[in-house]
Amino acid sequence: MKRLITLGLGVLLSLEVFARPALAHDSWASFQNGGQVSLDTTAPTAGTKPRWTVELAGYGQSTPVVWHSHIYVTSIEGGNKDTCHVAAYSLTDGKQLWRHAISNATPHENNEYVSRAAPSPAADDAGVICLFEGGNLVALTHDGKIRWERNLVVDYGAIVARHGLAASVEQSADHVFIWMERSEEPYVVCLKKSSGETRWKVPGVGATSWASPRLVPVDGGQHLVLSASGSLMGLDPTDGSQLWKLEELTGNSTPTPMPLGDGKFLIGATVGRGESGSGRAAESNGMVQISRTADGIWKADYVWRARRATSSFASPIVHEGVALFVNREGVLYGLEAAAGDELFAKRLSGSSWATAIGLCNGSVLVPARDGKIDVVNGLKSDLTVTTLDPIPVAAKDKKDPVPAAGSPTNSGPPGSKAPVLYAAVVVRDSLLLRQGDRLICLALNSDDTAVSAP
Repeated sequence: MKRLITLGLGVLLSLEVFARPALAHDSWASFQNGGQVSLDTTAPTAGTKPRWTVELAGYGQSTPVVWHSHIYVTSIEGGNKDTCHVAAYSLTDGKQLWRHAISNATPHENNEYVSRAAPSPAADDAGVICLFEGGNLVALTHDGKIRWERNLVVDYGAIVARHGLAASVEQSADHVFIWMERSEEPYVVCLKKSSGETRWKVPGVGATSWASPRLVPVDGGQHLVLSASGSLMGLDPTDGSQLWKLEELTGNSTPTPMPLGDGKFLIGATVGRGESGSGRAAESNGMVQISRTADGIWKADYVWRARRATSSFASPIVHEGVALFVNREGVLYGLEAAAGDELFAKRLSGSSWATAIGLCNGSVLVPARDGKIDVVNGLKSDLTVTTLDPIPVAAKDKKDPVPAAGSPTNSGPPGSKAPVLYAAVVVRDSLLLRQGDRLICLALNSDDTAVSAP
């Protein structure tokens, strides 16, 4: 079913240079929080209501990132995605602190068939680094001053990709990793955070992908794992050299690998529209182990594969020893994490674009694409689901166009025009929800009073 490719011994990984950045306990520093999606906080309740809402400039599909009291959101605006925006908001009251605008390096008709400000930024003590699929890359301080800028079109040529690109910024303590899986000559580049200087640049996978690069901890360091249609690849983050490749996957072009520690990660894959049954896509969902042979050769192979579970756009997670996958129809599959045995299959409110978040006391927050929030409890016994509907009526009334079937910008089943909930982030006692042109902050403490941000 699969073919393993193993490569020669890579150089020893440097923990000092390529360690994960130190994350603040009250922050959400990058896409999927770098894979740290189990948090010590409580689930929202039926009384959960908006603390504040803000209208964003233009439209975007990226996840907001949070560093202490600052929220950073990217978006695009104009008929040809002419302007790229980075805006900072206060976590406390939603007040806009500053906004930075950039001319798009690759103007493209602004429509539902292509990604729109899909890559998510990354933040740390020095500021925030933002990527746009057109090739603009900018590093800003927390008060909005430019640290450095790169135009990847000028540096490395035109960016053309079917339905656009969506890979978010991945970061270590001192570097960022940018994956431009364009149609011709795709590449991965590692840049110094301090200056934007290129440390290395290597070819990409050469296959369709809207997933993000992900640093996965292994024995002695980390591997930079890429998931593109048909294969998984592991790179050495110190020099970009390929360490291993796992091939003959199906449907893995969108979910991002989810690290579990000790070289293990979950991988999700979806069934394309019009296909009958899960087929080989289910077999591509599962847990993968990176390991090294006695002679120092890195390899990767499945620990277990799902029998029925598939994914949609959201990545699978593990919480309280249960691996969770949400498929295109909104069915939540729970598999025993150690061996992959199926524990349950439960229909939720609908398909999910935003990755689930594990909370304390075993709760799991699963955002539905239409804005409902499913709170799942009792993963190992007496499974219950409470559905919350916290999005303000004004936001529900807004219409998103229906994108191309099967594209990463697809807003749902034919005829559905409900706004898409692209991302959910939990910080302190706040739940942030991102629609295309709106950011909503919900109070996890139901006693809070709703306000409207300026």
